[in-house]
Amino acid sequence: MTETFRKNITVYAGSADNLKQVYLDAAWMLGETLAKQGRTLIYGAGKTGLMGAVADGALASGGRTVGVINDGLNLPHLAHAGLSELEILPDIHARQARMNQLADGMIALPGGFGTFAELFEALTWAQLGLHNKPVGLLNVQGYFDPLVALIEMAIEEKYIYAEHRRFFFVDDDPATLLSSMDAFTPDNGINRWMERP
Repeated sequence: MTETFRKNITVYAGSADNLKQVYLDAAWMLGETLAKQGRTLIYGAGKTGLMGAVADGALASGGRTVGVINDGLNLPHLAHAGLSELEILPDIHARQARMNQLADGMIALPGGFGTFAELFEALTWAQLGLHNKPVGLLNVQGYFDPLVALIEMAIEEKYIYAEHRRFFFVDDDPATLLSSMDAFTPDNGINRWMERP
């Protein structure tokens, strides 16, 4: 397997308040790891919750941070003011497309509906052949265990092709997760489900 250094990592993350410190620490560590490895953090430009923590972790270690936000969320109490670069787009759909366009790989931190939507869009686009980038789940405190179990049930019940499990990696350590994503190689036959031979 040929290893590729994935420079730009888009991170999906919860922005809720009053989260457990263990989640905030993990987000900070991911940002710090990205910076120390010379990678660029691309994310939704928030300053609250895990979004703020991952950006602060990257910035504290001298990392480059690119925030992508839609106009409706570009508010002083939500948007991070200290990023290396900020892109403001007209709507949430353009924002998501831009974050995926900029990425060499995507990582989901724990989060809610927005994070799940971003994660599943990235996986769906891989399934459709719209990108060939790996997706990682930073599985803090086993947060994603039920989600992975659901996906594996969907594979068992044949709603998802078994080879599509290759699209994503699960680990609780940022460096190990990034290493697995670097080792990912796309499969040219991944879209056989569209051909229905």
